[in-house]
Amino acid sequence: MSVSERLYYADSFLRGFSAAVTDVRELLRSEGESVWQLALDRTAFYPASGGQPSDTGMLQATSRGGAVLDLPVESVEEDEHGEVWHFVRKPLTAGTHVEGRIDWPRRFDHMQQHTGQHLLSAVFLRELQAATVSFHLGENLSTIDLACAPPAHHSLERVERIANEIIAEDRVVSARYLERAEAESMLAAGDLRKLPERSGRIRLIEIAGYDRNACGGTHVRSTGQIGGLLLRGTEKVTRGVRLEFVCGLRAVRAARADFGVLSQAVGALSVGPADLPAAVERLKSDLKAGAKERQRLIEQLADYHAARLAVEVPIEKGLRLVQRSWRDRDRDYVRLLASRLAAAAPSTVAVLGSEDGGLVRMVLSRSMDLDFHCGQLMKEALAGFGLRGGGSPDLAQGDVPPEHAAALRGALVEALRAALEPPRSSQPS
Repeated sequence: MSVSERLYYADSFLRGFSAAVTDVRELLRSEGESVWQLALDRTAFYPASGGQPSDTGMLQATSRGGAVLDLPVESVEEDEHGEVWHFVRKPLTAGTHVEGRIDWPRRFDHMQQHTGQHLLSAVFLRELQAATVSFHLGENLSTIDLACAPPAHHSLERVERIANEIIAEDRVVSARYLERAEAESMLAAGDLRKLPERSGRIRLIEIAGYDRNACGGTHVRSTGQIGGLLLRGTEKVTRGVRLEFVCGLRAVRAARADFGVLSQAVGALSVGPADLPAAVERLKSDLKAGAKERQRLIEQLADYHAARLAVEVPIEKGLRLVQRSWRDRDRDYVRLLASRLAAAAPSTVAVLGSEDGGLVRMVLSRSMDLDFHCGQLMKEALAGFGLRGGGSPDLAQGDVPPEHAAALRGALVEALRAALEPPRSSQPS
């Protein structure tokens, strides 16, 4: 079977075409519904490749009786033999004539992003000697990975400005074919950015006077059709740096969304756009001061609370054992309280619990004049329930399901009493 003639190579702006089904196969069946793959003798649907997603659209077949069947094309893929397969939900027999329609807004968006990527990669290479090692065209954002350290902000601004100047110049974007040997000579001379590993003729995409690159994707006819390019951010990755960008209507939508967020922010803070950074800095300063004051008050509360508990619980048999549990106390506060309680009074042991998120956080602390290891006691007690935990000699903690909280508390109390029990002196025989 011969492979499909790819109409998008000659005309990326072709929106509809006629074709005949050459092969059909069932890809999968699930819960009574199948996914089928159709091969056509010619197609304008671009299969997913080179970081660019596939086209979608519609295939329409008309029976001899005049009935029309519309088959949505959900995705398109190329197999290892170079055949293009169209994924649909109903089969057609080989020889059936169809009319294909491309989802044009999706196709044109992909053309804008892909051509924008060619231009952006070329600018980064010329200006920063940063080569592009991968490209991904997403539903909302596109990315390129650059083999370099994260560029400085002023360098990103320069690259973005140059790219948009070339877009405004409306330079011709053209495609042509050349033999592999000629392409390799151009690569060696620095006239090409990269070459695919496959053999045979090479399809070359050229931005007039600025870039040549081997590519089988769909592209606009001139840089002006890219419609503007906006850099969105950078992220460090294994091979260098990942840069997000948008082109065309995506850039317009992104700028509109950013302006909406900006408008909400300036409205909430009752400042003008130019005053927003200073207002945010004031908020950050106030938040930091507020957090510091809150922590000071929490520590004061813990000191007061610890003193009150020390008064409420007397020493019995040389030990003040404070046992409390709360449902409305923050875990960090309970830990702080246990620490302050042990520091506030001698001969004191605190076994405090706080239920949070479906578990009970149990905290064990001791005053410095007592001699046992809180972490070891906690670890051994939790092990009896198949759980893990521990800590330092002075303070330990562990999480336990609510139904085991009382049992764990009892195990801890029993263990610490045993640890504090004086050794028995041996009697002479």
